[in-house]
Amino acid sequence: MTDEMFLDLVADRLAGLPAVRAVTLGGSRAQGTHTPDSDWDFALYYRGGFDPADLRAVGWEGEVSELGGWGGGVFNGGAWLCVEGRRVDVHYRDLDVVEHELAEARQGRFRWEPLMFHLAGIPSYLVVAELATNRVLRGDLTRPGYPPALRESAPAVWRERARMTLLYAKGAYVPRGQATEVAGAVATAAAYTAHAILAARGEWVTNEKRLLNRAGLRPLDTLLAGLGPEPDTLAAVVAEAERLFDVAAGSLS
Repeated sequence: MTDEMFLDLVADRLAGLPAVRAVTLGGSRAQGTHTPDSDWDFALYYRGGFDPADLRAVGWEGEVSELGGWGGGVFNGGAWLCVEGRRVDVHYRDLDVVEHELAEARQGRFRWEPLMFHLAGIPSYLVVAELATNRVLRGDLTRPGYPPALRESAPAVWRERARMTLLYAKGAYVPRGQATEVAGAVATAAAYTAHAILAARGEWVTNEKRLLNRAGLRPLDTLLAGLGPEPDTLAAVVAEAERLFDVAAGSLS
């Protein structure tokens, strides 16, 4: 089965589910950065009462979550499946929520939400980023540009989260020689800073897989490799991380 035949198969089945109004392909395969081993990321956009039981009834092998099963925020659930021998992720997208977050983003407003596997969590405008970057397979969806108001407001919010994270690390972890906690704080602050940098550029972010690379923060790997439990060493690492973040952020700092 060719890739296009596979796309048609999955898109048709998802689009045929009750309440589904559109289906998109996302992730690396939509952006052309995939490898042969990359999984397939689909989003189903529904209006009203979508029931995950309808997706289970398709009969594909895997796990199908309830609505809200992946945190209950804008990223409100989905499925991990195997379809025709290929790994498939399906994300639920409530069109009412997506349209609300688009309106908020155009006003420069967003919320921060925790999400499993994401160091920095996610902004509520992630679902707007998906609209802008995903490939529409079925149905009609708007394709928004990056809102100028969001580009103006978001960097300062992310930078403040990074600053507070490192400030806490310096007071709570560094004096105790807690290298693991310091490493976690620096990595989290790096992800926050990367969000700030990309927001200032007007570049969408849909996950963290290439976030540090895109923001020019990959040198952090070498810095963290030198961590040890001595407070002086930890303090020096945090100070160097702050310097790296300021340099990468440029005028944002």
